[in-house]
Amino acid sequence: MTDYSRVERLALCDLFDDVGPAAATLCEGWDAYDLAVHLYVREADPMAGPGLVISAFAETTERRMKRVKERYGFADVVGKVRNGPPRASLFAVPKLGGQLNTSEYFIHHEDVRRAQPGYEIRTLPADQQDGLWKGLRLAARSMARRSPTGLVLARPDGTSVVAKQPTSLGTVTVTGEPAELVLFCSGRQAVADVRLDGEAEAVEQLRHASFGL
Repeated sequence: MTDYSRVERLALCDLFDDVGPAAATLCEGWDAYDLAVHLYVREADPMAGPGLVISAFAETTERRMKRVKERYGFADVVGKVRNGPPRASLFAVPKLGGQLNTSEYFIHHEDVRRAQPGYEIRTLPADQQDGLWKGLRLAARSMARRSPTGLVLARPDGTSVVAKQPTSLGTVTVTGEPAELVLFCSGRQAVADVRLDGEAEAVEQLRHASFGL
């Protein structure tokens, strides 16, 4: 079975090489160098990890990311990301690392791809789409907890999951391939190739809602 977290990791690193450290990304305030450092410390620095998801520790993470940039050049950091997590890292545990990284590396690959002019939406293998859908179903409620509307995520074949129950604004159904739904629910609504069905006000608010774990 193909490990698409590794496929996306290697493709992203190749893209880093192509675009260079100053290239734009969809991560606000980050260029390609910053994103590469983020990926490195996420896997290699247990002291930096909590600040990636808990705002109270964000300052510590920022300091440790800054330290990495001072110590390593862009090419060095990309090389470390390409080589994978250190053996002692949680992300190096067989199967678990792939599960934790399936969406992470897809999202960040697209963060660089879709920040470049003239990008095209990729056609992903069916089993990769299924893997992204599996992860999305597990995380949907957490990712949609701040949604101002009810939220149903639907694949083009009609398969769906309720990410949030209706609110006073009602429910919006977001339809697209799993990869595009993952981008939508991770705060990349502006670039996600999806269709939104619901009341106009609800749709508009959802387009600008804050998502993510």
